Amino acid sequence: MAALDRVKVLVLGDSGVGKSSLVHLLCQNQVLGNPSWTVGCSVDIRIHDYKEGTPEEKTYYIELWDVGGSVDSASSVKSTRAVFYNLLNGIILVHDLTNKKSSQNLYRWSLEALNRDVAPTGVLVTNGDYDREQFADNQIPLLVIGTKLDQIPEAKRNEVLTRTAFLAEDFNAEEINLDCTNPRYLAAGSSNAVKLSRFFDKVIEKKYFLRDGNQVCDF
Repeated sequence: MAALDRVKVLVLGDSGVGKSSLVHLLCQNQVLGNPSWTVGCSVDIRIHDYKEGTPEEKTYYIELWDVGGSVDSASSVKSTRAVFYNLLNGIILVHDLTNKKSSQNLYRWSLEALNRDVAPTGVLVTNGDYDREQFADNQIPLLVIGTKLDQIPEAKRNEVLTRTAFLAEDFNAEEINLDCTNPRYLAAGSSNAVKLSRFFDKVIEKKYFLRDGNQVCDF
């Protein structure tokens, strides 16, 4: 059987937000029993059917690169981490819905990955707000995923999800909110599963297809 084409998707976010649990759920369709801290980078594979159910359907490998570390790491650590950002095709930004700082830090994570040679410093903020223009010309598909939804009290859930909706809007990305210990949040046919499939389709299109629909070679 011919080898499948593949795309590389980074999974970025603060330590402890649940990136490893998310990747395990996405790739194995199972809950990760004993998650541990990721040192460096861990890579797992998900098989995805591009445009499933259409004449254009084709199977691809999705490489999910779970990058460990803190956004506030020393510059030497960031330099080491930069090697993982080469030849990326998409980014999943992961934040903890119970931790507002982890949501704010997604701006720094995204800029670190998208501008590998530029240190993400104070230029991120304009008048107290993050400058959306920095993401206006971004050609890399983004997806925002909020974890630990089950830990938000019902009384506060609407407030939190309203705030994170603006976050996704800043990145011009769709958002998924879930509990990584419950596979039903990504059950086939659910709105979350549809968003995830749509994101992976977009990542594949950006790498392998021109805007007019003609396939291109990308080795």
